Amino acid sequence: MKKILIGTAVLSVIVCLFCLARTVSEGRFNISGTVIVPDRLVQLAEADNNSCAIIVKNEADVPVAIKRVVNPKFPLEFSMGEEDLLTASVEGSLKLEVQINNHGQLGVVKKGDIFGSVEGLIEPTQKNIAVSADKTLGRVRLARNVRGNFFRTAAR
Repeated sequence: MKKILIGTAVLSVIVCLFCLARTVSEGRFNISGTVIVPDRLVQLAEADNNSCAIIVKNEADVPVAIKRVVNPKFPLEFSMGEEDLLTASVEGSLKLEVQINNHGQLGVVKKGDIFGSVEGLIEPTQKNIAVSADKTLGRVRLARNVRGNFFRTAAR
């Protein structure tokens, strides 16, 4: 009986050490997921010299981490760790956005850029995040069959 208790105690300590080591190696910031682009935008998103920027912001919309992928292929699997952080600390819930463009400027959305974001907030160690880059800026045209009404324009 004494050997069983000692064996159980040793096994418990080993399991606790394994869990602690895994937590330390994952760090305080470790997210992963997939960027999905709808079929209608895939050809534009996978064009030569495009880059896909995955941007993590805090609740005040200040970027805390950025990862860029040049010439991405979709669906794009991503993972971000402490090496992608721009700040020393990450606290609270986060927002995740995606921008796909060929001009390289983040935060500037131009005609032809593709972008999207995760609905709601994410946690700093969340896995299997699905973000859809399904919005784009296109040409602005007047709505059809509307005469003399300047305010009836639509981005199509």
